[in-house]
Amino acid sequence: MPADSSSPDSRLAALQQWLLPLSDRFRLEPASLAPASSDASFRRYFRVPAVHAGQSSLIVMDAPPPQEDCRPFVAVAERFASAGLNVPKVLAADLEQGFLLLSDLGTTTYLSALNDQSADRLYGDASSALIRLQLASPAAGLPDYDRALLARELELFPTWYVTTHCGHTIEPGERAALDRMFEALLVNNLAQPMVDVHRDYHSRNLMLTTADNPGVLDFQDAVRGPITYDLVSLLRDAYVHWDEERILDWAIRHWEKARRAHLPVSADFGEFWRDFEWMGLQRHIKVLGIFARLYHRDGKSNYLNDLPLVLHYTRRAAERYITFKPLLRLLDKLEQRTPQTGYTF
Repeated sequence: MPADSSSPDSRLAALQQWLLPLSDRFRLEPASLAPASSDASFRRYFRVPAVHAGQSSLIVMDAPPPQEDCRPFVAVAERFASAGLNVPKVLAADLEQGFLLLSDLGTTTYLSALNDQSADRLYGDASSALIRLQLASPAAGLPDYDRALLARELELFPTWYVTTHCGHTIEPGERAALDRMFEALLVNNLAQPMVDVHRDYHSRNLMLTTADNPGVLDFQDAVRGPITYDLVSLLRDAYVHWDEERILDWAIRHWEKARRAHLPVSADFGEFWRDFEWMGLQRHIKVLGIFARLYHRDGKSNYLNDLPLVLHYTRRAAERYITFKPLLRLLDKLEQRTPQTGYTF
C-alpha cells in the first residue's frame, strides 16, 4: 500500500500494518484504532488500546507526506521535554510514512475542563509551564518568528477575510492604512524579547493531567519569537471567553512570575500589557484570515462559529490605540456598523 496515498482508508490500512510489529512490545490492538482528534492541518490522531508504563492506551499520529512532516514534531517534543514541559513521548516513528506512536496525555482538554471554579488553578498551571519553556529557550534550534513570517500571517487578513469572506474590494487608501498598521505591529512585535514560542498555546492544545499539569500538544510549528505571544494565545483564546478584568488579573500574575524568574519582561506592567495587546492584534488579525481560509478553501465551516470572539478581541484592542483607528473603520464597513467612539492612547 503506497504510504503517500491521498485516500484516508489507504492511510489507515498502512498505519495498522505499521503497528503490527510493535504490537507485542506495547501490547497493542491495532484493529481497535479509534479516532482521537483532528486539527486544522492534514494530521489525524488515533487512540489504540495498549499496555505501556501504566497506560491503557497510546496515541498514533498520521501525518501524510508530502503535506506534513513529522520531523519538527519529534525535535520540538524533545526540546520542550528538556524544558520541563509535559509533552507526549515519541515511542516509535516512521518518518518516511508519517507515522508516530506517542504516549497518551488523556482525553480532557482545558476547553472542556475550564469553568469559573477551575480557571484560576488551570491558568496558573499553564502560566508556570510557559515560564519554564521561556526560561529554557536555547538560542538555536527553532526557526525565527521573523518579519517575513509575521508579515505573511498578517496578509491572510486582507486576502482571506476582507476579500474572500466579506467580499470587499480593498480601496487604495484602505490598503495604505493597513500597511501602516501592519508596520507598527511588526516594529513592536520584533522589538520584544525572543524566546521559544509554542504558537498555539490554548485550551484545545492543553490537556488536564493528574500530574505535571498541563499536558501540551500540537507544538510542531514552534518558533523563536516574541515573549508575549503564547500568553496571548492562552488568555485571549479563540475558543473560550473571559471577562477583560479576569484576563488582566491573570496577565498581571504571569508578569509577576516572569519577573521573579528573571525573564526579560518589562519592569513596567503597562509596557508589558501594551506589548501583549499589540501581539494579540497581530495574532487575531491573522486568525481572522486563517479561519476564513479554513472555511473557503478547506470546507471546515465549524471555524466560522469562532469568528465573533476573534473579532471581539480585535476590536477591543484596536479601540484602545489611535494607531488602529483605520482598522476599526474597515471592520465597521465590512459589518455595516455605525462607528462608535472609544478611548485611544
